[in-house]
Amino acid sequence: MRKTPTELTETHRRFSRRALLLGGSMAAFMTGLGFRMRHLQLDQSDEYRLLAEENRINIRLIPPARGEIFDRNGIVLARNEPSYRIILVPEDTDDVDKVIAKLATLVELDPDELDRAMTEMRRSPPFLPITIADRVSWEELSRVAVNTPALPGITPEVGLSRYYPLKDDLAHVLGYVGPISDYDLSKIDNPDQLLRIPRFQIGKVGLEGRMEDDLRGTAGTKQVEVNAVGRVMRELDRREGEQGDDVQLTIDHALQSYAQARLGDESAAAVVMDCETGDLLAIASAPSFDPNLFVEGISVADYGKLTSDDHRPLAAKSVQGTYPPGSTFKMITALAALEAGIVGFEDTVYCPGHMKISNRRFHCWKRGGHGHMNLVQALRESCDVYFYDLAIQVGIDKMSEVAARFGIGQKFDLPLSGVARGLNPSREWKSSVRGQDWVVGDTANASIGQGFVLASPLQLAVMTARLATGKAIPPRLVKSINGVEQPVPDMPELDINPAHLAEVQRGMYAVSNHRRGTAYSQRIIEDRYRIAGKTGTSQVRNITAAERARGVTRNEDLPWGRRDHGLFVNYAPFDNPKIAVAVVVEHGSGSKAATPIGRDITLQALYGGPPPLTAYPAKDREKIKAQQKEMEKLAPNREITRRNRA
Repeated sequence: MRKTPTELTETHRRFSRRALLLGGSMAAFMTGLGFRMRHLQLDQSDEYRLLAEENRINIRLIPPARGEIFDRNGIVLARNEPSYRIILVPEDTDDVDKVIAKLATLVELDPDELDRAMTEMRRSPPFLPITIADRVSWEELSRVAVNTPALPGITPEVGLSRYYPLKDDLAHVLGYVGPISDYDLSKIDNPDQLLRIPRFQIGKVGLEGRMEDDLRGTAGTKQVEVNAVGRVMRELDRREGEQGDDVQLTIDHALQSYAQARLGDESAAAVVMDCETGDLLAIASAPSFDPNLFVEGISVADYGKLTSDDHRPLAAKSVQGTYPPGSTFKMITALAALEAGIVGFEDTVYCPGHMKISNRRFHCWKRGGHGHMNLVQALRESCDVYFYDLAIQVGIDKMSEVAARFGIGQKFDLPLSGVARGLNPSREWKSSVRGQDWVVGDTANASIGQGFVLASPLQLAVMTARLATGKAIPPRLVKSINGVEQPVPDMPELDINPAHLAEVQRGMYAVSNHRRGTAYSQRIIEDRYRIAGKTGTSQVRNITAAERARGVTRNEDLPWGRRDHGLFVNYAPFDNPKIAVAVVVEHGSGSKAATPIGRDITLQALYGGPPPLTAYPAKDREKIKAQQKEMEKLAPNREITRRNRA
């Protein structure tokens, strides 16, 4: 049906109105879109350009080189070595399992290491690199480098790893580094992002652990451009971090190597200290271990061997071990009595071989007794009864006071793990810790370094250096940091009457140089290097009355763990003290095990190398000659030292 002209006009009017509304709407939309595009492209162009750049540019941390450690003569004790490894950045690949499967066709992957890497990947942010294979060969690294286009997220990398070239010589001093663990992170407040890199190496124990902040350094950064699939296309910028501080120790490695070898298969420790500066020249503990085993994570089998050894190779006995000092403590008892004015130089005590105290018999080591003894004679022949008598008169509190002046019971501030305080007992200590009263028998035991008294080989070396000089010499281990010499600490005079100290020194000289001295057989006959010393034996078992009646069992006939400890302390030269030495041999059947070791280490330190045979008694020279040849085999690292110096 045909529309009338009026109807056509009305339809046309409605269509024009709709078209106008639609056109206006479209124009408004296009205008808004134009303004929005202008706002995005012009007003916010910098912001979106930055976002775009961030999508194609990654910032990655560069681990810093760890500071190196040297001995006092500049010999490297801990260094960094190139280590080839394969890393994976999870966010740079879509399929981790597929990439690792391809990588396994090029490099042999250890299943345990791979499991560890996958565990680290699950608990780490996706942008952190994960080490898939470490210490790979150059050939393996090259194969991976050639095939990186087919391995998104995989990068062959040359890093640095810690290495201890002298191995077990300084394991207990240096400690070792190892991969950082969750436990390590839990002990650090606000850890550096660098520490969150899986398998990043940090100091665990020893000097490496205690000086971690100095040795670690600060991380660098690099900006890399990646393509759409995350593959690194090029490096845009690099800012190197700062290497950790180099640390120079007071240790003389040649002497340390000799001391370690001289201790041999014993469970023992030796400390050598400079009497003028307090420098620790050697800190040896035996047996030792190779710290390189721990750098990448020690195997269960290797760790089991170390922990099951009854000689405890992981223990730093020189600073962590505490022992009854035995007769090496008698100089303290003597000084306490002299300072209290209860004994004169020529006053004597009669020794019948025992002394009755509180209805108990305290025995002298010499069953038949020593007869009448003055102070020098009592030190020379180590008469126990003489010191029982002095101690009962002077009392434990005065003895404890003097012992503290000589470093007993003091924890020295050294960058080493587990430095022991030892025990310098007193009435107050026993009351507060044991809840018991001090009795006179405790004083008698303490007078000869038994009972509650405990000291480390380090403390015994400090005590000996102070006896030699009359000064409060503290031990020092760090010589310089980044070439800056560390200050030598103050060494004030001890509050001890010089005449009293001189008399005790005379007694120590007689120990090693008088025919009746307990160390006379191990003397030094070179006049300019005469030593003053004191032998010691500390019991680790009780001897019953029945055993004394039938005869005390010889140490050699006892199981190793029930034998007495052997000790020897000395300083030399007597008339111009340069070094102090302390040696402890666990279950060494008494002082005869420690004394020759102490004498030999002393000569090695004084001569700066193997001493001439003429320094030894004539009867011992053939034996010493053979021993020196053996030492060359046992201490091969001394040859490394000589080559490095040359």
